[in-house]
Amino acid sequence: MELPASVEAAWGLRERPHRGPKPGLSLARIVEAGVAVAGSDGLAAVSMGRVAAELGAAPMSLYRYVRAKDELIALMADAVYGEFLEPAVPGEDWRAGLTRCAWTMRAALYRHPWALKVPISGLPVLPNEVAWFEQALGCLDGTGLTEPEKASVIQLVAGFVRNEATTSADITAAIEASGDGPAGWLAGYGRLLGQLTDPERYPAITRFISSGVYDELDPPDQQFGFGLKTILDGIAGLIAARSAGPAGAAPDRPGPLS
Repeated sequence: MELPASVEAAWGLRERPHRGPKPGLSLARIVEAGVAVAGSDGLAAVSMGRVAAELGAAPMSLYRYVRAKDELIALMADAVYGEFLEPAVPGEDWRAGLTRCAWTMRAALYRHPWALKVPISGLPVLPNEVAWFEQALGCLDGTGLTEPEKASVIQLVAGFVRNEATTSADITAAIEASGDGPAGWLAGYGRLLGQLTDPERYPAITRFISSGVYDELDPPDQQFGFGLKTILDGIAGLIAARSAGPAGAAPDRPGPLS
């Protein structure tokens, strides 16, 4: 099976180019520069020419290490996955392990919101993606879940983290665009929603607004913690059912990790 160029490069399977006129240029430095550009100016600003300029190199010199922009972006995303990794804590159970993985992943995505705009194009295949998958699977050792169920649990948790981080980044951008600040933006939305809805047609929304929910923006950590706990409570119920024996037999094979 022929490996994609980005996979070969990431795993070090591609032959290293001979030293050229720009000493010190390396794949790691190119990826690092790409991450820096995305962090300062957004993913759309990343190009081979821009990254080369950041490194003080000719654009063509980058192609000796990275064959295309898409490959560079894939390697940049894998670099962010490297920040998802943490050593396992001796003696921690599956729940503590998944909790640690989720909070660490979220922190990395908050540091690199541009990475949320990189589409998931397939199953884990780059080095840090695979290492994180290994780490997450290890958290579920001894739970009694089937291997497909473990993959689905990881997909569920990782999907929740990505969705929360994406929503937070989008809301932050909306608040900044409004110029009103978090409290003003939220209160303004509450007033607007109140004007657009009436109690007879939207009784639930009317009660929601009347509760004062738009008076103060909930801390993001609080919302994330609530959602993660709810998901883990459901997983705990599944694990308990597995340990109960035949009555808790595995359902049909879950879908693949994505």
